[in-house]
Amino acid sequence: MTNFTRRNFALGAMAATGLSACSNGIGSTGPATIDARVDTTLNAMYAQYPGTQQLASRASGILVMPLITEVGLGLGGSFGRGALRIGNSTVDYYSSTSGSAGLQIGAQQYSHVLFFMTQDALMDFRQSPGWAAGADIEYAVSAQSEMLRAETTTSLSPVIAVVFGQTGLRLGATLEGTKYTRIIP
Repeated sequence: MTNFTRRNFALGAMAATGLSACSNGIGSTGPATIDARVDTTLNAMYAQYPGTQQLASRASGILVMPLITEVGLGLGGSFGRGALRIGNSTVDYYSSTSGSAGLQIGAQQYSHVLFFMTQDALMDFRQSPGWAAGADIEYAVSAQSEMLRAETTTSLSPVIAVVFGQTGLRLGATLEGTKYTRIIP
């Protein structure tokens, strides 16, 4: 006779969670894979939007999310992984998640880069246990593929977002409500 209690279930769930964390071992190729994707994404962004190089040179740090996958059918969500770079060095890795509800259908993939234009904005991001993108993010908008327009108010914002490389059958991409969490890849 098996005595299956809530306590046994809870202990089993905790053990499974602990074992699943073992896949984040030293020597995994996760960081190298993310760094390679970040390099490719930055090179593509700089080639398509040359003005972003100047933005990057003025930023205290940049968070590069090479591939965000977003799907929705009534309920929706998105997920991606990327790296925070200060100068040319990766200092941390992050995941990006969001959820939504409402009239929606479709799927899309895109890349985005957050430019932290002040030390305070960068420190707030790095010190938070899970930073959520809100209405305080300004978007640099592409009017043409060669030009990236950043208004005067945008250039004074503490965080500037560039969303590009969209593919799929879903309209629009917003980062509002997206939560960023530090990870060990």
